Formats: sequence, C-alpha cells, structure tokens
Amino acid sequence: MLLSSFSWQELRQHPWRTATALIAIMLGVALGFAVHVINQSALDEFSRAVRSVNGQPDLQLHAMQGGLPLALYPQVAQTRGIATAVPWVETTVLLPGSTADLQTRGTLGAAQGVSLRVLGSDALKLAPVAPALMPRLFEGGNRLDLFAPDAVFLNAAALQALRLNPEQAANAPMQWLLNGQAQQLRIAGTVAASGAPVAVMDIGALQQKLGLFDRIDRLDLLLTDSASRSQVTTALHALPAWQDQVLIQQPSDDQQRVGEMSRAYRVNLTVLALVALFTGAFLVFSVLALSVAQRAPQFALLAVLGATPRQRMALVLLEALALGLIGSLAGIALGTALAWVALQMLGGDLGGGFFAGVQPALHWSPVAALVFGLLGLAATLAGAWWPARAAMDLPPATTLKGLGSTHERAPRLWPAVTLLSASLVLAFMPPVAGIPLAAYMAVGLLLLGGMSALPWLLGSVLGLVPKAFSRQPLAMLALERARRMRHATTVAVGGVVASLSLAVALTVMVTSFRGSMMEWLDAVLPAPMYVRAAGGSSRVDAALLPADAAQRLEQLPGIARAQAMRSSQLVLSPERPAISLLIRPLQGEQAMLLPWVEGPIYETRPGIAVHISEAVAQLYGLKPGDAWPLLSKAFSLQTHDHQTPEASFYIASVWRDYVRQFGAVALDWKDYLALLGHAGNAAQISEIAVWPESQSQLSGTDLQAAIEQALGTPGQSPPALEFVSSQALRERSLRIFDRSFAVTYWLQAVAIGIGLFGIAASFSAQVLARRKEFGLLAHLGLTRRNVLSVVAAEGLAWTMLGTIAGTLLGLGVAVILVHVVNPQSFHWTMELRLPLLRLLALGAAVVLAGVITAWLAGRRAASADAVLAVKEDW
Repeated sequence: MLLSSFSWQELRQHPWRTATALIAIMLGVALGFAVHVINQSALDEFSRAVRSVNGQPDLQLHAMQGGLPLALYPQVAQTRGIATAVPWVETTVLLPGSTADLQTRGTLGAAQGVSLRVLGSDALKLAPVAPALMPRLFEGGNRLDLFAPDAVFLNAAALQALRLNPEQAANAPMQWLLNGQAQQLRIAGTVAASGAPVAVMDIGALQQKLGLFDRIDRLDLLLTDSASRSQVTTALHALPAWQDQVLIQQPSDDQQRVGEMSRAYRVNLTVLALVALFTGAFLVFSVLALSVAQRAPQFALLAVLGATPRQRMALVLLEALALGLIGSLAGIALGTALAWVALQMLGGDLGGGFFAGVQPALHWSPVAALVFGLLGLAATLAGAWWPARAAMDLPPATTLKGLGSTHERAPRLWPAVTLLSASLVLAFMPPVAGIPLAAYMAVGLLLLGGMSALPWLLGSVLGLVPKAFSRQPLAMLALERARRMRHATTVAVGGVVASLSLAVALTVMVTSFRGSMMEWLDAVLPAPMYVRAAGGSSRVDAALLPADAAQRLEQLPGIARAQAMRSSQLVLSPERPAISLLIRPLQGEQAMLLPWVEGPIYETRPGIAVHISEAVAQLYGLKPGDAWPLLSKAFSLQTHDHQTPEASFYIASVWRDYVRQFGAVALDWKDYLALLGHAGNAAQISEIAVWPESQSQLSGTDLQAAIEQALGTPGQSPPALEFVSSQALRERSLRIFDRSFAVTYWLQAVAIGIGLFGIAASFSAQVLARRKEFGLLAHLGLTRRNVLSVVAAEGLAWTMLGTIAGTLLGLGVAVILVHVVNPQSFHWTMELRLPLLRLLALGAAVVLAGVITAWLAGRRAASADAVLAVKEDW
C-alpha cells in the first residue's frame, strides 16, 4: 500500500533523479550481458567449427613437435582394439586476393590474401571419423578426383574468400602460395565443415606438394566396441616405432584448449563491462540516500503513525527492488539488442583476435540472463542498504522538529581499515583455475574501503584548509557545510569517486601495458627488415626457405648482415595450448638480445641452455637453473639415434613476451643445428632478419628484387616473398593493441558518464532541498550572485575532494591490475607508468563538470521561490 502511494509520489515529483539510477543499472546489466552473449556465441561457433574439422575420433595421436614417423602408421592400424586409423597431413597456404597479388609487393610490404588451412587424408576412411570433411563431388564429377593430385574440396568460407558460389566453383581453376611458390589446382567439390576457410585433398597429393613423404601430422583412431581406451593406450606404448614425444589425446582436449586460450580475455572483458554496474550501485546509493534525507519528515510521521523501524527499512528496500527489477529487465533487453548488433557488425571478435573471422549466430541463454539480472538486483539492493538503515535509525521526534540533520556522528575509521586490510591480503592470493578471482575481490574491497574512508578523509583534508579562507564569508559558508555535513558530501560525490577511480585505474593500466609493449617491440625487432616466404606453412617441418638463405643474402651488395630464424610449435601436454619454439642466434657476437626478466645464466654443466618466457615459467613452474626433462621428450625424435644420447635442457633465463600468451621457448641456432645432428645442414628457416648497409645506393624495390633472385631456384620464377620493416611491424602491433582495448575505452567512458550523471543528480537534489537555507541567506543580505557563488564553491570543494579520493583509489586499483591481475590472467608482467597529463585532464574535466552542474542547480535554488520558501512549514 505504502509502495503505491508513498513511494510513487516520490517518483512522480523527482522522475529524472530516479531515471538516472534506473539508467545506470540498465547500462551496467546491458553491457555485462552483451559482452557475455557475444563471447559465448563466438566461443560456441568456434568450438563447433573445431569439432567439424577435427571430426569424432575416440583418440588422436600427434607429436609434441614436428610430425609422426610414417612407420608408426601401419603399426597403429594393426594394433588390437583399433577399428580404423586415419592419417592426416596439414599445412597452411595463402589464397591471393587476385592474380596481381602474386606479383605485387610494395616497398617493405607484405603479400595480401587469405590464409587457407589445407588438410590431406584418405577419402575412403573419412566418413566415420570426420563426416564434415568428406569430399562431395560437383554434379557430374569424376570419382577419381578424390585422389587427383590437383583436386581440392573447399568449404563455404573458402569459396567466399575466392568470391565464388558453388555453381561458379565447379571445376574452376585456382592457385595458392605455398612456401613462396604459386601452385595451380582445380576445385573438384566441397566439404561441409564450418568456420574458417578449409580445403581437403588427397593425403598423397598434399605430401607431394610439401615434399614430405616420411611424416604425417596426426592419426585419428576409432576403437572397436570391446576395446577400452586404457587398454589401447598400453598397447600403443609397446609398439616398436613408438616415441616418447608422441601424445595421446581425446577430442575433448581440443575443446578444453579452445576455451582456455580465450578464457582470461573473456572473463576480464566481462568483469570490465560490469564496472558500469558497480558504479551504478554507488549511484543508487546516492539517489536513495538523498531521497531518504529529503523525505525524513515523512518517514518520521510514518513512525509516529505506527510504522516500525524494520518496516521503514523494508519500504526503502522495496523501492530499490522495484528499481532494480525494472533496470535489470531493461538491461537484459538492451544487452540482447547490443549483442545482436555487434555480432552483425563485428562478428564474434571484440578486439582480442581469438575469434577473428567467426560469424556466429546469437546464443541467448536464459540461465545467463537470470544471472546478470540477479547481479543487477544485487547491485541495487547493495546500494540501497545504507539509505534503508538510515530510514530505520531515523529519530522520529527530533526529525519532526527539523533537527534530524543538525549534527553528524564522528566518522568511524575501523570499517575502512578492515576492508583495506582484507584487500591487501587478497591481492597476494593465487588465481583460481587461472582466473584472478581473489584479485577482483581485492579491487572491490579496496573501492569499498576507500568509499568508507571518505568522511574521515574529507574531514582531514578540510582541516588542512588555511584559516584565511574562513575570513571570507562566501568561502566560509561553502567550506563549513562540507566540513560539518560530511555524510552529505560523501553521498554527493560517491558515484563520481567510484567511476573516476576505475577510469584512472584503467587509464594507468592501458598506458603501462602500451608503454611496456613499445619497449618490448624495440627489443624483439632489432633488424630494419624481415623476409619470409609468402604463404608459409604452419607445419614445423615444411620447407620454407633454403637452409643457406641467410648466407646467400649476406653476399649481396647492399646487405650488411642477415640472420636466420625459425618458428614452430610445441605441444607439451594434451590439456594445455601449444607453446612457441623460437630458434635465434642467442650467443656469440651476433646474438639477438631478448627482453630479460631473470638471467641469462650459462652454466658449465652438460645440457643445452633454453630461454623461456614468463608464461612458460608460471605454467610449468620453472626458474633459471632448473632442468626441464619434458622438453627432452619433445626433441626425442630429432635426437633418436643409438649413438646419440637424449638431449638435456636447463633454463638459462626468463624473458618477457607480450604476443604468445601461453609461452615461448627460445633456443640458440647453433644448439638447434647440433640437435639435428647429421641433418643440421638441411634445416630450413622460416624468416630472415636483414640489416641493409647504411650507405647502400639500392632502393627498396631494387633490394627486394635482388633478394628474390638470390633465394630463387635457377630455371624457375622467383619465389613470392613477404617483406616487412620493423617500423611496419611496430605500427601493426600497436594497431592490434589499440583495437584490443577499444572496448575498454568505451566501457571506461560509460563509467565516467554514469558518475557524472550521478553527481549531477546528487547536486541538483541537494541544492533544491536547501531552498529554505538559500532563502534565509537572501534575507540576511546575500544577493543571487552571492548564493550562486556559494553553490559553485561547494561544487568545487566537493568535486575536488572527490577527484583526489578517486585518483588515489584509482592508483591503488591500478597497482592491483598491473602487478596482480595481468600476470595471473595473461602470464606476463609490466612496469607501472603514470600518464600524468591524461590524469590531470581527467580530473579537471570531473571538477569542471561538478562546478557547472552545481551552478546550474543553484540558479533555480536562488530564485524568488527560495525567498518565499522560508515561510513554508511542514
């Protein structure tokens, strides 16, 4: 009854103030739910594409690095308990956007095109294992095309990349770039696999194009009905051709890795989206606290008429519940609409690059909607708790006499100290399942503790104001109210302190990350130019560039130095994503320096020194000086020789890497050649770092032509190469960085906007509630201009104090984000950097907005009605 009469009248009299809190809750729920829906839709589509490409085997065999020896295939196929063994060969090629792309290479530019994943297998065995990859001939096609050396079968994404429909694609010619060489093929049919562009062809044909006949990439196994996985695994380990570096995994391992690769990004982005909801909770606190203070006489009258303290508290909570329910429902609807628009315009990629190229359908989950709706309700009720307690503790008699707010209790500091101490303890807690839950809680408690300390902080700061200000009547009025009514000041600036602290924290975090990344790029890109084969294969053992390519380039006029490099992948555990293996010159006069964090150390004990990134150190529990037997297993095929003992490795250093989230291992080039033994002279390379002579007269185009000629084969056309400068790589990396944090900037702007709306609503409500006070000042001789000056000075004092508090809290949150959240989420560290100019501009904007809002609200309060308001009596 009271809700429909008493509370409804308040809403009718102050609709904009209520609407501000409603919009804050709606935006908080909408942003969080939209980000969740986008990420979940993209993850579901990406996982479905992985399942369609990987098929439905019972077990999969693959090597930690490189490929499986071909001799293993017949032994596995004949193992008891295995019904079918399907071999796979895989590579990546470049689909040129047009024929001109094969020849067009601008100065220090890269060939344009689309990457195409090519899978080779036995078409006769695919149906039970990978039905989505079963080749489908065009109508009237020849069945022998399933084994033709030039026949490929493309999925819908590959046809779209070629701008062909199925009718146009029938037996149409196509070409791709593989390791810098253009190859002619024919589209013989299609496959049903979804996701990124994929092509399927006969395994023998693909091996011939790669020039590799003694290796396969993967074996998919279907077991007999009576066989168990444990029995088959035991039998496989007993095979003569079995090697220690062969891994056995289940299809579910792929799904786990897909989720793990993007989990930290998805969780952090969702938490960031909920920042607006956190700010909205403080805005609800401000709005309801002002509403309770303004209706104090009415609450006192309700108490006299028989309403108990608990009933008064329940009334305020019911108002908040209604506000939260409407805001949450509107937020779910708005979030769904935002997610749909984002999926149509951006696909599933919000900047992280994990789901680039994915075009998912909207995945709407009622459970997720309920969770985010409950979060909105919880935030609203949390913001309403203290105003509800104020309504419960309100003294009826003194309030009815107008004396309810003539004094305030001394601020208690122990709640703030308790919250801040708990935040400090949580900041040192380890992550839970790779997610920094304790760190997120530490951020929340730090903000709550800081807000709890605001009254004490206001009193301490205002106590430092010189007494000379008190001799100025207008300044004295503004300062004394802020000093004596610290609770009202806290209510007014609470929202802006919360939003500003989070904005400051995000600004410092992004600036620190960007600055550290720029320094890292300078360290890892020492050469002015880098050369690699266009359409380079993702396979480890595919021939990319000749083994003597660097020596050839060093003999060219105009080139002072050229260094060979190689990149590949290591899968050390079926449950974890692959790590990168980087082969570089790391010792000697021409050694490339890495951005060291610990080390390097070179011990005299036997073993090969390897340099691991911070991610590897954290994920595998390693430190400089430790031995790493697991890496020895990964190189067992390369070192498997009866005369050669298995290689041993030790950790020489830990270095910083901002690209490979799940880690990288750097190995010296000479050590890598030693591992290959007699095959070392045939080790292909994937990239060459080139230092042109500073006094060279050759233009960039002439230098590229000379490099192409040097790396070509006599009697054949020059290979298609990609040339890129270190400056272009830096610019590309920073563009990717800015795109990744574009969503962060928008969410930060929303949080600041909500905070400014909050301070506007708080100032307007407080100023309008003080009409009698301003009328009395007018009777005492203050002009309208004097009253406006007092209001503007109060706004200046309040917002300056709020800006100082918000900035200090933001810096504390930034320390947790930089030194705890980022290392626990992404396994890398960075240095804290303070963008002083941006922080000053941000603080000045908040102060200016507060002063303008207070002045605008004061214009109405200082009107003629304020003079008449002195006659009013309740």
